[in-house]
Amino acid sequence: MLAVDLVRRGAARFAGRTAVHFEDRSLTYAEVDEAANRLAHVLAGLGVSRGDRVGLLLGNGLWSVSVDFACLKADAARVPLNGRLSAAEHTRMLRDTGVTLLVYGPELAERALELGSSVAGLRLACLGGSTHADHLDLMAAMRGASAADPMLPAAPDDVILILYTSGTTGTLKAAQHTQASYAAITANILSNLVSPGRDDAMLHAASLIHAGGTFVLPYWVRGGASVVLGGFDPDEYLAAIPRYGVTAVNLVPTMLGMLFAEGRAERADLARLSTVVYGASPMPRPLIEHALDAWGPRFVQYFGQTEAPLCLTVLDKDDHAEGGVLLGAAGHPAVDAQLALTDEDGAPVAAGEIGEVRVKAPFAMTGYYNEPGLTAQSLGPDGWVRTRDLARFDDRGYLHLVDRSSDVIITGGYNVYPREVEDALASHPAVAQCAAVGAPDPIWVEAVTAFVTLRTGAEVSEAALREHVRARLAGYKVPKTVHFVDTIPYSPVGKILRRALRDPLWEGER
Repeated sequence: MLAVDLVRRGAARFAGRTAVHFEDRSLTYAEVDEAANRLAHVLAGLGVSRGDRVGLLLGNGLWSVSVDFACLKADAARVPLNGRLSAAEHTRMLRDTGVTLLVYGPELAERALELGSSVAGLRLACLGGSTHADHLDLMAAMRGASAADPMLPAAPDDVILILYTSGTTGTLKAAQHTQASYAAITANILSNLVSPGRDDAMLHAASLIHAGGTFVLPYWVRGGASVVLGGFDPDEYLAAIPRYGVTAVNLVPTMLGMLFAEGRAERADLARLSTVVYGASPMPRPLIEHALDAWGPRFVQYFGQTEAPLCLTVLDKDDHAEGGVLLGAAGHPAVDAQLALTDEDGAPVAAGEIGEVRVKAPFAMTGYYNEPGLTAQSLGPDGWVRTRDLARFDDRGYLHLVDRSSDVIITGGYNVYPREVEDALASHPAVAQCAAVGAPDPIWVEAVTAFVTLRTGAEVSEAALREHVRARLAGYKVPKTVHFVDTIPYSPVGKILRRALRDPLWEGER
């Protein structure tokens, strides 16, 4: 099965039903599909053909789903750009993947212009009105394009999504997903997390061009609707649930914590809400216990990664109702995934022992874009993907994550890798040595925290260092706190002992 075939199947079956709600507007299945057809023809007219990469710098909007479907119908590989990343990070992504066309939203025009200047040969197309005469207005072009499905040939191994992740090394790399693997992601979600019907609707506040968007196609093939918000505001989010008859939501723990701040969530109208899916970062136990008390067992947790989305394990509603030790578990293996715990050499560990999680599944990536060396390190010839996460199975078969084999910091659902923060700090002339770790935070779950030693005779303020990093990295990667210390702990072989800095911050929290 190909992802593009699922789009066509849903469009044919549910043509007159509402597919997308955005603010006061809505689109039927037929309207979404027709817009995708027209946009696919526009892309072809711009020279986009099978396998070509199309950059997407977009916020959520009425046409978000149509853009994704258009790329599928053009058999192009979309390269989503997280709007919160820095211009330098965006530039590298575009250059490394050879993107020649960037589709951007009007609200991100300034960044798009900056990228147009820094990436040679990059064409810019605005999804909406553009004030720049040399930028194609996709909405205007769409109106003049054919409404017929282009019906371009596609194959199971055609790459249709190149999704960046920093992985466990802190190095940007791009996981590739194909027509077949993306269809398998849809099946994975339907088999393990949700089972929508024609009267169901999922609420989306996180960006649709990233992981949250994987829920669109499962609802599409079942006749459900996607309720799209421009961003996450707790009051607007809770108000949207009864307004649109939302039956399921997808949250990261930070978002759930903000909903329960100041008693908002307890006052919400949840008459139709049956499922609350969460994942992307560890859930603080006090928060999930409070949420269960307030909302009851509506919760479903997933554990996965960009290389194998969306879920490797699931903690379902009944598991949440049990409470106890299961609330600290990642869940039981997904029905369509094989999991193994191994040592560094790939040999299985004994029952009950800690090992690295490896997965084999039809929804796994085909490799990293143009990185055969990194691909060989993470994806074995037998199809098993290394996650670099350490875990153990209990006697009931539930997976319990013990630690991350890297020192990744997950703040607000976003991965931050210490090395990139440390490199930015170290470029300041006053900094001699530095280290970055995650500290507990009631809102963001983990807050980026830096430890810095200064060069002899040098002086610099915490604020100045934070601004120095902000000029080089995305805002969420900027340390919330900078501690000035006399020494940074190192191992005998010269590696930073981040655990020695991190563990005292977490005493009593875990």
